[in-house]
Order: sequence, then C-alpha cells, then structure tokens
Amino acid sequence: MKKRISSGSPWEDIIGYSRAVRVGNIVEVAGTTAMDGDVVIGKGDIYAQAFYVFKKIETALQEAGTSMNDVVRTRMFVADISQWEAVGKAHGEFFKTVKPVATMVEVSRLIDDDMLIEIEVTAIIDNE
Repeated sequence: MKKRISSGSPWEDIIGYSRAVRVGNIVEVAGTTAMDGDVVIGKGDIYAQAFYVFKKIETALQEAGTSMNDVVRTRMFVADISQWEAVGKAHGEFFKTVKPVATMVEVSRLIDDDMLIEIEVTAIIDNE
C-alpha cells in the first residue's frame, strides 16, 4: 500500500513531490517550512516558525493515519544554529514524551530568506 498526502501546494505538481508518503506502516514527511500560501508565518521568529511547522507535520501525519506519537526521527535544518534552544523548545512541546532521534544542522540558506527552519520527520506506525 502506498498513500500520497498532498498539502495542495501548486509546487507539488511543478516539482513532483508529496507532503508525505505512507508505505505500509512507514510515513515520511517531506521538508516542511512555515509557508502558508505565499506568506511565511512567524517571520523573524524561529520558535514561531518551528511550532507552525510541527503543526503542519502533525496534520500530514493525521491524514496518513498516524500521529506525532509514532515519529521516530526528526531532521531540522536551521539557518542560524545559535537559535537551537528556541527550536529545541518547540520540538520538546511536541515530542517531550515521544523522544524520537533528532538531528539539527545549520544550512547556509533555505529557499526563501524569511524561512528560518525546515523540518522532515519519519514515523513508523506501531500495530502492536
């Protein structure tokens, strides 16, 4: 079984990607940013952007038939690693008890200069 989850973004068809893909009990969520249409949510505030991104990811996971509780890995790409604590705070608000493995790296740039963070997650649905 393969299920593709769309955010409705026109970029999905132009570039050829899905917001998330579920194959069996594995769900991969694509790099997600704080874009809402043509607007960056939380401009200048990495915590606000991270929180918004995790909410978007939560919605994609729900559409895939799972939740944040099944997330086993997070990957966070930040434009300024010195703001790691603000990102960590948002991460902790969603994953304090889940405790997935997590990676945070600084990148030189994201697709839009107002984007401060991009996040990917992997979830494995536990059928037990």
